[in-house]
Amino acid sequence: MLDVLGLDAEAESIYRRMLADPRAGVGALAAALGLTEERVRTGLDRLSELALIQPSGREGIGFRAVGPETAMEVLLARQQAELAAQQLRVEASRAAAAQLIAECSAFRPTATDAASEQLNGPEMIRERLAELAGSVRHEVATFAPGGAHTEEDLRASRQPNTALLERGVQMRTVYLDSVRNHRPTLDHVNWLNLRGGQVRTVPELPIRMIIFDRQQAVLPIDTEDARAGAVVLRGAGTVAALCALFEGVWASAIPVGDAPRCCDTDEMAPHELAVLKMLAQGHTDEAIAKRMGVSPRTARRFAANLMERLDARSRFEAGVHAVQDGWLPATR
Repeated sequence: MLDVLGLDAEAESIYRRMLADPRAGVGALAAALGLTEERVRTGLDRLSELALIQPSGREGIGFRAVGPETAMEVLLARQQAELAAQQLRVEASRAAAAQLIAECSAFRPTATDAASEQLNGPEMIRERLAELAGSVRHEVATFAPGGAHTEEDLRASRQPNTALLERGVQMRTVYLDSVRNHRPTLDHVNWLNLRGGQVRTVPELPIRMIIFDRQQAVLPIDTEDARAGAVVLRGAGTVAALCALFEGVWASAIPVGDAPRCCDTDEMAPHELAVLKMLAQGHTDEAIAKRMGVSPRTARRFAANLMERLDARSRFEAGVHAVQDGWLPATR
């Protein structure tokens, strides 16, 4: 019955028997359930691992079952933590897949085919994006990493953005949190919001990406230099995976009109958790800086502050402490 919560049938029967007979020891449990004492001890180990039994001060009985209300809360909390960890792994996998797809596109022939189209150089990218924007009917979804944008680029984007919004095209864009500290970019974001565009921010983004009508996606071939080349992807499975990546990030992003999430002193801010994840994944200060849209010096400061907060002498030790303290899910 409780197998959906991670408790196998034998351990559940032992737990139920302990609730019915709190004074029963290993021998009595084995006799009552028709199990060997070894299997009862294995079940008790599982119950202890799940925190459903606790040490007991009663003479001759070294353990006691926690109450069913507490037990269910423990099992549900554990399952929720495992689901959250799995979601993190899924999102990380989607981001890695998107980056791999884009980078591997550089090895394809340059000719257009049914599933993809390679674009070489900034001029070709700009022209193709204009064509795609001109034919889009419903939605443009964008990841815009890189931090603050130049005022020239922002001004140049207003006319095509206005044309899209006036045609009733929904525009959803995810920027980095760092743009909140850059007045020209923030003014542009507010300008978009006033005209119906939806803009949110996150601490870090996996890749630059634009999706048109959930049918075509444009990604850079070189994640270090988005102007070098790009690929237009049309494969239904690939585009669906990229849409899922976008929706996952969008759901956790903060609307620009809202204040950043506040944290208690014992909690970690979203940007701290983002840095922790990247440190645990082995990213360098330069890679962290790029994904967060900050300078390498700021990224080093973030990492140093986290190591101090976690009382760690190395980045590896910081990752270990983060898992032990519950900030990061344990790897499996």
